[in-house]
Amino acid sequence: QVQLVESGGGLVQAGGSLRLSCAASGRTLSSYTMGWFRQAPGKEREFVTAIRWSGGRTLYADYADSVKGRFTISRDNAKNTVYLQMNNLKPEDTAVYYCAAVATSGRFYSPGSYDYWGQGTQVTVSS
Repeated sequence: QVQLVESGGGLVQAGGSLRLSCAASGRTLSSYTMGWFRQAPGKEREFVTAIRWSGGRTLYADYADSVKGRFTISRDNAKNTVYLQMNNLKPEDTAVYYCAAVATSGRFYSPGSYDYWGQGTQVTVSS
């Protein structure tokens, strides 16, 4: 079992940047497919990005079309932490961002596919 804790959210102006962190404990992240999701008020939780590693290298990293070219997912093995670098933020990126993990290897875009979740961190982008 893995425990996930997100941090790094906040208030930023449109065009600005934030880096979210997802610190894991209990298991090494290399054993999991890791994802970031977000949920805006009144909306369903939606896929942002996911990544899977194999043999120390990235097997694949997928992004939602709405964030492609602006967001980047990465990890720090030593800190057992996954990051979400968000650049050129837009007001429509405003949401609570969640880190998620599933032990199965695969491309998973649905929240129901993930077994472990963090508590979420609020990102607010002002226009």
